[in-house]
Amino acid sequence: MRAQPSWDPAAYARFGEQRSRPFADLLAQVRADEPELVVDLGCGHGPATLTLARLWPNARVVGVDGAESMLEAARALDTEGRVEWVQADLADWDPATLGQAPDVIVTNSTLQWVPGHLNLLPTWVDALAPGGWLALQVPNNFDAPSHALMRATAATHARANELLAALDLPAVGEPKTYLTFLSRLGCTVDAWETVYAHVLDPDGESEDPVLDWVSSTGLRPVLDILPEGEERNAFLEPYAAALREAYPRSEIGVLFPFRRVFAVARRKQGS
Repeated sequence: MRAQPSWDPAAYARFGEQRSRPFADLLAQVRADEPELVVDLGCGHGPATLTLARLWPNARVVGVDGAESMLEAARALDTEGRVEWVQADLADWDPATLGQAPDVIVTNSTLQWVPGHLNLLPTWVDALAPGGWLALQVPNNFDAPSHALMRATAATHARANELLAALDLPAVGEPKTYLTFLSRLGCTVDAWETVYAHVLDPDGESEDPVLDWVSSTGLRPVLDILPEGEERNAFLEPYAAALREAYPRSEIGVLFPFRRVFAVARRKQGS
């Protein structure tokens, strides 16, 4: 199985406002009424999961993630012990370990790291309580300059074979992919996409704000391979220069379009 990248909670939180917007947009379409059990798959460092706990104060809330570094940050943030934090690879996570049927399963900006994630959806839908909800969001900007230039730079590096293999990430679906797949599982489904026009670094504090963004997410597999020093600099210097050309600074900051795909499925009552 592909090794999961390392995660830096502080770096990921740097763009917390922009990263939280898709979660809010996803959650707005989950109309669960007083759920008993809510599960966040790929909970990361915790802020979004704690939002679920505030939204449904009477629910049992479980956050699942494969990265212990993220879970440590989540537990530190959860000062009231409101959430059950569980370390597990989503490809192996068994809903039966919950001990009861979840009313809501949310997975936000996670499934792009999980090979064959469509094959997991039937198990998760089947685990839902009747009338339960499954809500997912995945980034779908892998053809954007931020990622295309990442692969192009990797191809010219002395360790090109390793880097390109690490950047060969699992495919994510289009809205119609998730709509069709989840509908065939007996769900009522709403699926859509949104392109967010993020404005990064409006105060001009960073020379490379797009590099800052991807360094906490899509670039992690590269950073895990290349140690700090000459090898890493041989990648970062040309990549940063290419990003500055692709995403030039404007009078309001650096514009960074970001495409995301959403699907919200409700299991039919009595199924």
